[in-house]
Amino acid sequence: MQTTANKPKSGPASSKPANIKPPDIASASVPDTLATLKVNPDTGLARAEVDTRRKENGYNEVAEKKSRPVLKFLKKFWGISAWMLELIMVLSAMLGKYSDLVVVGALLVINAVLGFMQERRAAGVVEALRKQLQVNARVQRDSNWQVIPARELVPGDIVRVRPGDIIPADVKLLTGALTVDQSALTGESKDADKKPGEVLSSGSVVRRGEGNGVVMLTGAKTYFGRTTQLVQEARPKLHIEAVVAKVVRWLFVIVGALLGVVILLSLVRGTPLMEMIPLMLVLLMSAVPVALPVMFTVSMAVGAKELAKRGVLVTRLSAAEDAATMDVLCVDKTGTITMNQLAVTGVIPLEHASEADVLFAGALASQESNQDPIDLAFLAAAKERHIFDNLPKVTPVSFAPFDAKNRRTEAVVEQNGQRLRVMKGAVRTIAEACGLQPPAIETLEARVNESALKGYRTLAVARGPETGALILIGLVSLYDPPRPDAKQLIAILHDLGVPVKMLTGDALAVASEIAGGVGLTNIKRVADLKAASAQAGNKPGDLFAGADGFAEVFPEDKYVVVKQLQAAGHVTGMTGDGVNDA
Repeated sequence: MQTTANKPKSGPASSKPANIKPPDIASASVPDTLATLKVNPDTGLARAEVDTRRKENGYNEVAEKKSRPVLKFLKKFWGISAWMLELIMVLSAMLGKYSDLVVVGALLVINAVLGFMQERRAAGVVEALRKQLQVNARVQRDSNWQVIPARELVPGDIVRVRPGDIIPADVKLLTGALTVDQSALTGESKDADKKPGEVLSSGSVVRRGEGNGVVMLTGAKTYFGRTTQLVQEARPKLHIEAVVAKVVRWLFVIVGALLGVVILLSLVRGTPLMEMIPLMLVLLMSAVPVALPVMFTVSMAVGAKELAKRGVLVTRLSAAEDAATMDVLCVDKTGTITMNQLAVTGVIPLEHASEADVLFAGALASQESNQDPIDLAFLAAAKERHIFDNLPKVTPVSFAPFDAKNRRTEAVVEQNGQRLRVMKGAVRTIAEACGLQPPAIETLEARVNESALKGYRTLAVARGPETGALILIGLVSLYDPPRPDAKQLIAILHDLGVPVKMLTGDALAVASEIAGGVGLTNIKRVADLKAASAQAGNKPGDLFAGADGFAEVFPEDKYVVVKQLQAAGHVTGMTGDGVNDA
């Protein structure tokens, strides 16, 4: 990790970067961060320094725990079911029953091959998708800007990010102002504004603005990486394997008891043990379901193939059966219950304006090509209400996109030979641009804050002549609405005996408002449940199972929720579009 000490203009040092803890470097000032990382923000790292740092920190990727294919295949021959079949094979060989030996051996091999090939095929598809989705980064090295695979970044690299980019590592912003979407990491559908000195977490997506930053942490040390490691630790309990193992275990006990009786009788009667082996083999062959493992494997492979035809990739054979036995489903809110797409839900006209006037001006101050969620929400609302139907043609003259400093978008358009200036953005910003006095602005903000408690985001819209004074004409509320089918699907799952529990990072009031819209009423703070679990006499699993959803959830809390539900005896599923939902 590099950067110049106090003097950003000085050349990069070749000494090892200071060993600094992640929280320290995240909270340090920009000059201190550059000093710690020993890098010149105007030139970037030198090639030799990059190589040195890569040896120290490795590639910017999270190492996956991969087992060798041969070992993975051999594991198919290890387990209670396999041991019983292998015991039968040994006894068959001792007695010269080679036909039995071949049949049982074939069943054992078929079972192993089917399971291994299906999982290998699924792993190949996932790997191909991963290669297609490789992220690149714009980085400055030796004073030259270049595009490289994000995995080649090292701490201290100077990178540039633009709208649409995925943040390739944990980066501290040096210049510019950005608005980023962190929903894949935090579950929050509301975009976050970032200014110089603030941290951009790996995996965030830049919505607006551009700027330069310095890479602080890479690979498993990033926020994304730490979350991924938590995911790797969260191993599902394989329900079908547990059931099969339990059945076979009891059969083992029964057969073992019978074999003990046979051996005891042979000793009492003085019968040679070798003469009793055929009887033992008969007992084993009749008591052990030789084809049971193969039957399960074949049925699951057929199910995986059918699901693949419907666009579902089964990466582990038992996953489909595990889903079928699930009795609780935890669902991330953003992008799963909700659309993760803002929509206009309310318009409050002011100053003798109508709803149509407010949406007309707001849509003119929007641009579809930016693919900005707020702009798209205004344009969709205007289209849905036919605002532009039967109106004279409007010709764009100029457009100023959203800037994190100004917190507004502005446009000048021409209609009927007259030029109109329109603006939308943060309520205080627009109110000040319209010349409103502080008391009036405070009244507006009080209304906005009340809506914010329910999860609404409120913007102000203004219009006026190109060179004249602007007039505040209305407020518009935006919301990440539930999916149209969310309430119905939750009800269907409930009727099937699978209660749904919503997980979100939103505040309790916001979470309750959204959950109520899809039929979930009992929403609790995770922190409150943790505190209650620590009290004597309370059963943590029952406390978590009794809630319909959880608010103010951090990524690591999702792991806690699932573990507590499993501890209460539930087969628990987790779904969502974020990295911490895996």
